[in-house]
Amino acid sequence: MTEQQWDSAGFETRAIHAGYEPDEMTGAVIPPIYATSTYKQNGVGGMRGGYEYSRSANPTRTALEGALAAVERGAHGFAFASGLAAEDTIIRALCRPGDHVVLPNDAYGGTYRLFDKVAKVWGLDHTPAVVADPEAVRAAIEPGRTKLVWVETPTNPLLNVADIEALAAVAHEGGALLVVDNTFASPYLQQPLTLGADIVVHSTTKYVGGHSDVVGGAVVVNDAEVAEKIGFHQNSMGAVPGPFDCFLTHRGLKTLAVRMERHCDNAEKIVEFLDGHPAVAEVIYPGLAAHPGHEVAKKQMKRFGGIISFRVAAGEQAALDVCAKAQVFTLGESLGGVESLIEHPGRMTHASVAGTELEVPADLVRLSVGIETVEDLIADLERALG
Repeated sequence: MTEQQWDSAGFETRAIHAGYEPDEMTGAVIPPIYATSTYKQNGVGGMRGGYEYSRSANPTRTALEGALAAVERGAHGFAFASGLAAEDTIIRALCRPGDHVVLPNDAYGGTYRLFDKVAKVWGLDHTPAVVADPEAVRAAIEPGRTKLVWVETPTNPLLNVADIEALAAVAHEGGALLVVDNTFASPYLQQPLTLGADIVVHSTTKYVGGHSDVVGGAVVVNDAEVAEKIGFHQNSMGAVPGPFDCFLTHRGLKTLAVRMERHCDNAEKIVEFLDGHPAVAEVIYPGLAAHPGHEVAKKQMKRFGGIISFRVAAGEQAALDVCAKAQVFTLGESLGGVESLIEHPGRMTHASVAGTELEVPADLVRLSVGIETVEDLIADLERALG
């Protein structure tokens, strides 16, 4: 397809076809797994097709990176060995000791740990802010020092929603770039670059891969100068995925659209079940009209996602009991796979922020709603809550 045809192609078409044309010699419609570390050159320094060593580039990874860029409506895609490897590369490529970053005040625990325990030692300062409030973000920016405004939307695990377009204006006004962690929404539900964001980052382990069988990360940008810096550091730092990981991630991306529709369908029915349940003190889901970010989510997201958080009325031990009693929902970290997961963020994914201003409520339970029969999921939660 021509570039103009790709511009008008729908999401599903991009996810299935972008990044790879059927192999000219064999006609293979799926990118092969190029399990090679090096490539024969046409003379000294004469690379074939831009490939010389698989840390720098590998055809299986090239196909994935092209598809990631296409579904995010970006110009340049980069694949990494994990979401945190992608985040670390952004930091090293675009920040220097003495710089400053604005973070969500309820950021994912691993992201907070990266900034507070790793980048801070390196000399990078950070300030948590309520990313759902553009004025709070504006107040946290230090002109001349703030290089990045880092946003998750929806956030993990409290599902706060940030207005990407408004925050892009605030960040640019303060001389900073806007980074959006789009993991929870996935490229199917939300494309931050089209709303003014400068950088999109993913844990492709989650919805993009979609089957809980591969760990990976991604960065997508439009600006050529930013892309050059990310690409240089991707190669220099070397936290790249192997070809088999790229193959699995790319395979997952091809079915993202149909999976996300089922995730959202199931989540909406479970929210309806939980809302008003006597054992549940609060349901947190952007699709609820009472959610403070509902209108923004409706404006910038296609649907409201497959993640639900809720607070158990009887407190922390009751929340732990719900996690332990669930059977169809698997007790486990991560999210975005075809199977439903349940977890206690305070003791599991967000244990690293315990005792900080980012600490999550002890009575909070997070659900990653899978694509099973929804009646089975509801019955499982009914038993667990009972």
